[in-house]
Amino acid sequence: MADGDRDSARRPARAGVRGKLAGAAATGGRAAGKAGAKANSKVDTKTAAKRTAAGAKVALAAPAASPPPRRRAVANAAAAAIGGAFRPWTAQEVETAFSRFEAANPHPEGELEYHDPYTLLVAVVLSAQATDTGVNKATRGLFKAAPTPAKMVALGEEGVAQHIRTLGLYRGKAKNVVELSRRLIAEHGGEVPADREALEKLPGVGRKTANVVLNIAFRMPTIAVDTHLFRVANRTGLAPGKTPLEVELGLERVIPERFKLHAHHWLILHGRYVCKAIRPDCPRCLIADLCRWPEKTPA
Repeated sequence: MADGDRDSARRPARAGVRGKLAGAAATGGRAAGKAGAKANSKVDTKTAAKRTAAGAKVALAAPAASPPPRRRAVANAAAAAIGGAFRPWTAQEVETAFSRFEAANPHPEGELEYHDPYTLLVAVVLSAQATDTGVNKATRGLFKAAPTPAKMVALGEEGVAQHIRTLGLYRGKAKNVVELSRRLIAEHGGEVPADREALEKLPGVGRKTANVVLNIAFRMPTIAVDTHLFRVANRTGLAPGKTPLEVELGLERVIPERFKLHAHHWLILHGRYVCKAIRPDCPRCLIADLCRWPEKTPA
């Protein structure tokens, strides 16, 4: 994951409804109710359906440079401000959407590099406020030097910091990585626990990080809500919520069981490469005809 447990995302969109929504978000959402009603009235599913490209595939190409954090945050806040005003998705629409994601990408994977549950845990902790690409560059050397909790502790905070100094907040992250490694040895026999509560007790580990590890390392159907998934869930109206936890619980309620294992990968990749914060690529969207967002970008 490229974002921390408390990420949201940023930037006002172009003029029109999105500009008004971004303004509402930036000033505390004073106009959210009015904008939400207006946006909901503009939803035209039939028109959106015509924009869906036949045989579209989920885009997994290298992304453009990430927008500044503040601009992404405003975009996410704008989506969250009115997401709850959209007409709820039907069970058939949800089934259709995830069937399309599955057909386009049957076996989605995260983009962090790791070797086992331990290196996955460390990589996700380091990914807070950093890109997966940046984390991968830093951890290649780190995991060669310290692929186990014992070796990470032996490497020490300064040694870890030297490997990850290209990442934001690297000294705090180095401290967390060494300490969580000590705790794994002392409390879990050097193994990563397959339990959310136990994971969240480790330094630097929040609910999103725990959910990522449980999903990828232990094949549990957890849903990790990062900044991209938060935006997609609100902007589309699939599972609107003011907080990541609200979105997570909403998705758990509406997503059919058979899709839950891969659901967060599909939605994160969709938000990262298609439903982008600043200018969503609606013409290439697999679910444009289902999405409730009122002003889709033209082809």
